[in-house]
Amino acid sequence: MAKPGKKKGGEQKAGAPLWMTTYGDMMTLLLCFFVLLFSFSTIDVVRFKEVIVELQGALGVLSGGPMVLNMGDIPQKSIVQAQAVSVKTQITEVKEEIEKKIEEENLEKDIQITIDERGLKIRFTDKVLFDLGKAEIKPGAIPILQAVGEEITSITNHVLIEGHTDDWPIHTPQFPSNWELSTARATALIHYFIEGSGVDPIRLSAAGYGKYHPVAPNDSPENKAKNRRVDVIILLGEEDKAALRQDVRANTLLGMERPGAYDGVIMEEGD
Repeated sequence: MAKPGKKKGGEQKAGAPLWMTTYGDMMTLLLCFFVLLFSFSTIDVVRFKEVIVELQGALGVLSGGPMVLNMGDIPQKSIVQAQAVSVKTQITEVKEEIEKKIEEENLEKDIQITIDERGLKIRFTDKVLFDLGKAEIKPGAIPILQAVGEEITSITNHVLIEGHTDDWPIHTPQFPSNWELSTARATALIHYFIEGSGVDPIRLSAAGYGKYHPVAPNDSPENKAKNRRVDVIILLGEEDKAALRQDVRANTLLGMERPGAYDGVIMEEGD
């Protein structure tokens, strides 16, 4: 008599063996486990793309073939944050280079550099650049202006030069008022950057504000000296401002201490 479960001749019944049921259950559970792990994880897409590009370069993979990651796959927020870091790095590097030259020339008390919502501002007191009531650049100011001009040519940002005076009236054939004096001083720097540094004129603008934008009350010789100044402003583009504002609001990259501050860049809502 044949044993149960087997055909005559020792052959097993058709169908999968019983142990496959347990094996299938185990594989199903493992699949569910890894699906859960993947759903809980997050991928830094920008960093992943950088790693892929570096790997392709190391392996000698040429561009032009199928892309491992399409730019459309990268979230817009990640792209904006990357742009914001690039903008910040660029203007910070320019600031550091100019600060080195200021220290070499011992002009820390007469030249200030700040970064605000408009861009990188280099503020010269008038005694660094001009004699009182004059608009001819002093020869001693050429080294620092040359350094500033070199940094301007290294980037593509537009540059605005603003002239300011104190409230002391001036009435000369050349300068009937402080309007003319402040504008002449701003344009004097324009001419230097074009002729001395080779800056494209289309990137330069000049403005004269006379006595109407003081930074201190005109009530003492010291405060009047503060108001006699020229500001060279390397402007941020609208896209750069948008990237910085977006990153400030995200508040994820630099651990900012207060809303609106981007490591020295103050971004106002109305910009």
